[in-house]
Amino acid sequence: MGAIDLHARPSPDFERKLRETEELLVRAAAEFSPLVQASSLGAEDTVLTHLAAQLELDIPVVVLDTGLLHPETLDLLERLTATSRAPVRVYQPVQESVVHFVAREGKDAMYRSVELRKSCCHLRKVEPLARALEGQRAWITGLRREQSAARAEVPLVDRSEPRTKFNPLAAWTWGDVWHYIGANGVDYHPLHDQFFPSIGCAPCTRAISLGEDFRAGRWWWEEENAKECGLHVKDESQGVPA
Repeated sequence: MGAIDLHARPSPDFERKLRETEELLVRAAAEFSPLVQASSLGAEDTVLTHLAAQLELDIPVVVLDTGLLHPETLDLLERLTATSRAPVRVYQPVQESVVHFVAREGKDAMYRSVELRKSCCHLRKVEPLARALEGQRAWITGLRREQSAARAEVPLVDRSEPRTKFNPLAAWTWGDVWHYIGANGVDYHPLHDQFFPSIGCAPCTRAISLGEDFRAGRWWWEEENAKECGLHVKDESQGVPA
């Protein structure tokens, strides 16, 4: 049984939420250009890319190729690049920085401490994202309140940073996401069919079991309060993702 069969259960007010999301995307594109959508190629991000295409918004899609992505992620990226009407921009870490880090700490450094794991995330994700967002007035993410306790208060529009962040799916449920994917034939990550609700780098992602938290498969060896890579954590002194 695939993810669509397992999860596609729309909320009673799904159509209202869909209209709200569409209106927000149109407003973002009209009033905050230039802007980009940051995509991990997970279910939420594929929904947003599809919605933007349906609305003919041509919002560029930014993908971070960390050097440690699953083969299935790279395959989906290739398909997206080949079919997307909007530009797909791929950003990679600074190779010299990665080589020095691995030589110094080893390729499995992320398992040794939270600090080393976050250093790896910074090299492979946070720094490339900062480059991807240079010159942009705003960015669009697939954050949802249901994803974790740390994201329970995610607003539709976040103006707390110098660069406006739009979270058009903030109020959507997991069932809403999969209802949209199934109803619209959206190409999605095949690991979702293998119980991977949240997909990041291969060494740091596993399938989850029945009853586990949505993000339990990310950095599963760490304490619960450590489970963010830094892309959506603010540096309070600078007001930017850290």
